[in-house]
This record gives sequence, structure tokens and C-alpha cells, in this order.
Amino acid sequence: MTDFCQVTTTIDSREAAEQLAAVLVEERLAACAQISGPIASTYRWQGQVERATEWYCHLKTTSVRLPDLESRLRSLHPYQVPEIIAVPISAGHPAYLSWIEDAVRPTP
Repeated sequence: MTDFCQVTTTIDSREAAEQLAAVLVEERLAACAQISGPIASTYRWQGQVERATEWYCHLKTTSVRLPDLESRLRSLHPYQVPEIIAVPISAGHPAYLSWIEDAVRPTP
């Protein structure tokens, strides 16, 4: 079995999050995507403290597909510097992990 990870990003609207999720799942870069929000974000950007309403997008994938997922996410994301954080999935239900692996396997 392969290594697995969860990738998170934030984006500025629910519609944008849903579109991002759909593309990444349709292209087999993520097995699934969950969207939550709105969330209140406070961050420093270009020397200023900013506040924004955002939506979280949580994506499940394999470490093998992670580089392609990151690249595609950067190309689709409207932010100049998008949050793209990948954390390893250290354990999980074996059938679920197998499903992730199958769902992101490129089709021949």
C-alpha cells in the first residue's frame, strides 16, 4: 500500500471551493474533497494585517499524486500565494485507504 496525505487549502468563496474540488476529483488528483466554512481568517500580507472570509477545502490523495495535485492547485487557485499544506495520514481504515489509492490512479 502507498503513503497517503490530506491536503488543505483556503479560498475566497464557496463556489470557488466547489469548483476547485470538482476539478481535482474529476482529474483523479484527489479521491475526495470536503468543503467547510465560512471561516474567519486573520493573516499578515504585504506588511498589513488582513481579515477575510474563506472556505477550507480538504483533499485526500496519495504521496505519488501529491506533486501533480499541488501543481494543478497552484494553476487553478486565484491567490498569489495559496495555502497548500499536506500532512501525512499516519493510519486509516485499510479499505478507505485502498479506495483513495484506486480513486487517484490515472486511467490508462
